[in-house]
Order: sequence, then C-alpha cells, then structure tokens
Amino acid sequence: MQDIKIKFDELKASIYEVMAKLNISKLEDEIKLLNNESKSADFWQNNLKAQSTMKRLASLELRVKPWHEIKSDLDEINDWLLLDDISMSKDLNKQLEDISNKLDDLKEQLKFNGPFDENDSIISIHAGAGGTDAQDWSQMLLRMYVRWAEKHNYKITVLEESKGDEAGIKSVTFEIEGPFIYGLLKGEHGVHRLVRLSPFNSDNLRQTSFAKVEVMPKIDRPDKLKIDEKDLKIDVYRAGGHGGQSVNTTDSAVRITHLPTNIVVSIQNERSQLQNKETAMTILRSRLAQLQLEQHQDDLNSIKGPNQSAEWGNQIRSYVLHPYKQVKDLRTKFETSDPDSVLDGDIDPLINKYIDQNLS
Repeated sequence: MQDIKIKFDELKASIYEVMAKLNISKLEDEIKLLNNESKSADFWQNNLKAQSTMKRLASLELRVKPWHEIKSDLDEINDWLLLDDISMSKDLNKQLEDISNKLDDLKEQLKFNGPFDENDSIISIHAGAGGTDAQDWSQMLLRMYVRWAEKHNYKITVLEESKGDEAGIKSVTFEIEGPFIYGLLKGEHGVHRLVRLSPFNSDNLRQTSFAKVEVMPKIDRPDKLKIDEKDLKIDVYRAGGHGGQSVNTTDSAVRITHLPTNIVVSIQNERSQLQNKETAMTILRSRLAQLQLEQHQDDLNSIKGPNQSAEWGNQIRSYVLHPYKQVKDLRTKFETSDPDSVLDGDIDPLINKYIDQNLS
C-alpha cells in the first residue's frame, strides 16, 4: 500500500498545482458572487443583464465541475487508504489511473492563458475579392464553422447575415458558445483563400476567391470593456428584409459607429430596438477587444481602426480544390490533402497545430 500512497500524494499535488495555475479558486469566488447577485430582489428588472449573468454563471459552473469531481474522487481514495486494506490495492491503482487520465485532459486548459481565451466567440465572415465566387466561399466557410461547432456540441447563433446577390453571403456574424471557444478559434482570424474551378462561369475556369474571418472574444458585460458614450454615434432606422411584419414596420434596426476607430456595427435581426442595440454593443466591445489584442494596446483610446483587406497577399490559409487537393496553413505549415473533410468541419488538427505553436 505504501507505493499507492506515494502515487496518491504525487497525483494530489499535481492536481492542486494545475488548479492553482488555472485559478480555480477565483472562478469559485465569482460563482458565489454571481449566485448572490442572482438572488437580489431587482435582479430580473434588467432582463438582458440578468440573462448575461446567468449565462456566465452556467459557464463558470461547467468549468469548475470536473475539478470538484476529481477532488471528490481523491477524497474517496483517501478514505480507503486510511483503512490500509491491501485487498483494495488493485482497485485503488485503477482509480488513480483513471484520475490521472482525467487530469491529463484537464491540463489541456493550461494552453489557454490569454486574457480572453475562456470567452465565447463572435465571428464575422466578409466576402473579399472574387465576386460571386467569394460570396459562395464565405458561405462555405460559415458551413465549415457550423459543422465544427455541431461536432463538439457547441451552441451557434447567427446574429446578422447579408445574402449575396446571386449566391452565398456578403457577410455574416455569428456567435459560438462553449468552453474556451475564443482560445480555440482565435487562430482562424485572417484571410482565407480558395482556389477551384468556378461553378459561376460558363467556361468553368479556375477562380481564386478570398474571405476575411474576424474572430473576436465575446464581451457581453459592459464592465469588462468600458466605452465612452461620447465616442458613439447611434442611429436607428427601419429594418429591411426578412424578419416579420413588426421588424419591417418599426425603427428597430440599430447602427452604432465607434468614432475613434470608425468601426460600424449594424443589427436588425431582433424585433426590439433595445435587443438590437445590446447585440450591437456586444459586437462592438468584442471588436475593440480583438483590436486591443492585435495592437498590444492597454488603453482603448490608443487603438486604430482595422485595415487588413481580404485579398491576395494577406491570407493565413489556402484551400485548393483544383488542380490538386490541399489545405495549407501558411503560418504553421500544416498541410492536408483532404480539403473536403476540412470544409466539412474537421478543423481540429489546424486549430491544435496553431495553439501548440503559439504557446507562450
């Protein structure tokens, strides 16, 4: 039993070391704070804020749950060790091995040490150079990320979409919710290039298309990134397109311009002007947070507007469907000859290669 006790002590020390690095105690404190906040009499008077708080609470509880479970498993083994029953050696060894395997999985969280890595993510895709082909390419990228999210049981919500004139989409903004989503997907930020035989010209010629993918950490709590009201120009207007009679006959659409950076966010999906404004502000905060990260600025007033365009020379990854088949990430040099699987959502190898290469 002595060997088992030594193994137990070493495993326990490793678990508490990882928990300290991940600051699990801080997350537990935040859970207590949010629980207390949710019990206040006026909590649901601001419905949007209350929903945001409850989502944050659920996310935190999901984060700490496996650590509570692993600590409970340790306590159970410790109780058996106190009995010093040698007949339990085989079972205890097996339990320690199971806990060690759980710890290995949980240690993957150590890779996500950026300031917003644990956040959900807001992603925008914009068709670039390439006309109708680029708009179709944007639709293909949207499907790729939707399929990836579905395979991992992550929640995905389209916030705003502008359809293409003939096919595809001019732009789309959507949210993916799940553990460490921004940390997982931040390497997808950049220009994606497609080479294929165009289905949109009669000669079926080879066409190169571009689309820009913006990956932003979702910042839905105003206290996490404060914006000066005087820096905002807010316009309301009548929504157009699909959405029902109420959407189309009231001034429910909202356009917010951040004057210092000239970032413009327009939302018209919801029936309520208040909901559209809240969604637009969340996207604006998220874009500003991403710009801060890119430009290494601590002061929000120091950041400049985005300027990377979706065209030749700016791409992070190429997807070639003709004259050969290949996906190549130009930063990590990762390659695969199976673009069909990648476009069907099998992007984990690309994601993991980027994360591993950029560990600090």
